[in-house]
Amino acid sequence: MLTEVPMLATMVRQENAESIELLNRVEISVSTCNFKTIRGRTVIAALCDELCFWPSDDSANPDTEVLDALRPAMSTIPNAMLLCASSPYAHRGAMYDAYRRFYGEPDAPALVWKAATRRMNSTVPQRVIDEAMERDPASAAAEFMAEFRSDCEALISREAVEACIQSGVYERQPERRHRYCLGVDISGGVHDASTLCIAHREGETVIVDKIVARPAPHSPEVVIEEFATIAKAWRCTRAIGDKYAGNFVADTFRRFGLNYEVSDRSRSELYRDFLPLLNSRGVDLLDNDRLVLELIGLERRTFRGGADKIDHGPGGHDDVANDCSDGILATGRAPKHCCRPSTRGRTCAGADRRHLS
Repeated sequence: MLTEVPMLATMVRQENAESIELLNRVEISVSTCNFKTIRGRTVIAALCDELCFWPSDDSANPDTEVLDALRPAMSTIPNAMLLCASSPYAHRGAMYDAYRRFYGEPDAPALVWKAATRRMNSTVPQRVIDEAMERDPASAAAEFMAEFRSDCEALISREAVEACIQSGVYERQPERRHRYCLGVDISGGVHDASTLCIAHREGETVIVDKIVARPAPHSPEVVIEEFATIAKAWRCTRAIGDKYAGNFVADTFRRFGLNYEVSDRSRSELYRDFLPLLNSRGVDLLDNDRLVLELIGLERRTFRGGADKIDHGPGGHDDVANDCSDGILATGRAPKHCCRPSTRGRTCAGADRRHLS
């Protein structure tokens, strides 16, 4: 756009892979979504693209934090412009909040407009939209008709999670009088974290004792050896996980002295069964920021036919939440997975069903 206009083309001082520097000390750049790096800059204009798909509470860079960092950076520039564009998604986040507060309000401090694809771009064939509506009406209504999705909602509120946390308790020590359950989730070590969760039951309450997360990149074999060592310290001789990588995980655990079984719950079933326990405050969680963010980032989608699917949102993760949920639920099926009794206690295990890439 700059080089096609002769007057603007003469202003280009330098062009890099992700930025263009002009002679008037203005830089046009594509930047990583990070509220920390925005601070200290003077911003003339900012375009936040696909804002509905930015992580909200379940991220180190929530959408509201990024916008809150941009506004002071624009405060010294008269008529500075903040533009946020997106296809609609779920009923949450900064974009939905602006739509709910300002759309159709004549005196609103922000202009919010909502328009279908063909109104904004008439070159899009109607046939493409009709075919999309036939395949998945809810998805197509959001993509082409600018409607926020009614089939997608947050599963767990932050208040429900925080009500189950003992502030300042990050880990508990093993006690001989308890029978512990072990949850493991081994990834390929490239994209996802490998996680471990240990829990036990006291009466009607499940207590989470230890959470370990090893982020990618890592060696799965090294992580399995580490997790097996931790398991022995808690008198656990068995773990349950998913079918990831065929027999590799089971064989490697067996080599380090830990039996491995496949969970009988799918990911959606896991969260479905965990939700009542959380909402009734029947679980005592550790003070773990990653666990909190992943739990509140879960969402429920309803597909045609009425089937529900529970998963993390676009671009999100649920490595710790998935493993912790299965470790917690394993305490309720302890008799099935009890290990050989020790002199003063017994151990058992439970883990993640999720199939990781």
